[in-house]
Amino acid sequence: MPARRNTTSAAWAQPAARRPRFADVLVVREFRALWGTEAVSLAGDQLAKVALAIMVFGRTQSALWAALVYAMTFLPALAGGLGLSQLADRYPRRAVLSSCLLAQALLVATMTVPGLPLTLLCVLVFCVGLFGAPANAAHHAITREVFGSDELYLRSQDLRGVTTNTMMLLGLAGGGLLVTAIGPYWALALDALTFAVAAGIVRARVRWRPHAGRRSDGWFDGIRLVFGDPRLRALVWLSWLVGFAAVPLGLAAPLAAELSTAEHTVGWILAADPLGFVLGAFLLSRLASPAVRMRAVPVLAVASLAVLLCFAFEPNLPVTLVLLAAGGATGAYLVTVNATFLTLVPNEHRGSAGGAYRTGLRVAQGLGVALAGALAELLGSATHTVALAGMLGTALAVLSALRWHRVRGDVTMDGR
Repeated sequence: MPARRNTTSAAWAQPAARRPRFADVLVVREFRALWGTEAVSLAGDQLAKVALAIMVFGRTQSALWAALVYAMTFLPALAGGLGLSQLADRYPRRAVLSSCLLAQALLVATMTVPGLPLTLLCVLVFCVGLFGAPANAAHHAITREVFGSDELYLRSQDLRGVTTNTMMLLGLAGGGLLVTAIGPYWALALDALTFAVAAGIVRARVRWRPHAGRRSDGWFDGIRLVFGDPRLRALVWLSWLVGFAAVPLGLAAPLAAELSTAEHTVGWILAADPLGFVLGAFLLSRLASPAVRMRAVPVLAVASLAVLLCFAFEPNLPVTLVLLAAGGATGAYLVTVNATFLTLVPNEHRGSAGGAYRTGLRVAQGLGVALAGALAELLGSATHTVALAGMLGTALAVLSALRWHRVRGDVTMDGR
């Protein structure tokens, strides 16, 4: 029987005083470019979602049309994530990323034409999301290639998690106000500009690399790789737990109504989880070594859902916000899971496997919210629905944690 691998690589065993910080990863020119382009694109996307909702509802006064257009920002990522992500393996990743960003810029710019038929607008929104799948696959795969150090890569993902959730908070806080101030068409034009700027930065600042995979590879080889490796499977199960964590966000409005609070508190409920995630990711980055974080993954995964059990006691608004923030903070274990997953995947499959992984995350979140909405209608209580989600989620988290514990001894961050 082969000897069990050491779970801690040399890079992960560094003393705390030598542990890299955010400033250390920002020194890397290519990552700085990739991080900046993602931040700019995320800001534009937040504006675009608000702008599309306002524009479509203003033209139709139909909640169905507004919901349909919003769904078009979500559905293509599911389809593209399972197939088109492999383009990031078959072709040079810088070319895939910059080309997709430029295509998205042109598509969003077309949306600014006044009087477009709503069906055409839906097609354009769908295509923007479709190009986003290979773009994201290439972006994540390049980021993993940029860092030779596993710990620096993990720190880069900490920074990315803090940035993306901060952008969500800013979008919740000021997205609607900004779109109202400049108008939906100018907001879409600004989004198109962010895509174009991002494409230019990628071309100028990211080094060209040859394609990592073989063009003869099957379109679903990445999926087969993910579910054929027990280590990757265990990480996937841990990541899919976000479907339960997303339930309170999907029920934010009913929760606020049951708490008998003003409508603006819906925004507070939506902001509590990402605010907690930012705090959790920052604290893990500063206080815990990578080896400790690997061991803490199952504990944090269970804790992130166990806090939802407290909703069975029908907490008031302040307690609700604290619980959601605590769930977000412990949910920052996902940063470690994401980084470990992409490190374990061979470079030639990182585009397709990463696309399948992120698609699973989206499906889990979407299904979790949809099923929770139906259950809340049946039970007549959003708080009890959240508590039930916490109960089922905690049980599955324990099973996922045990599965991870069984395979973690074979995991090293050098991906071998």
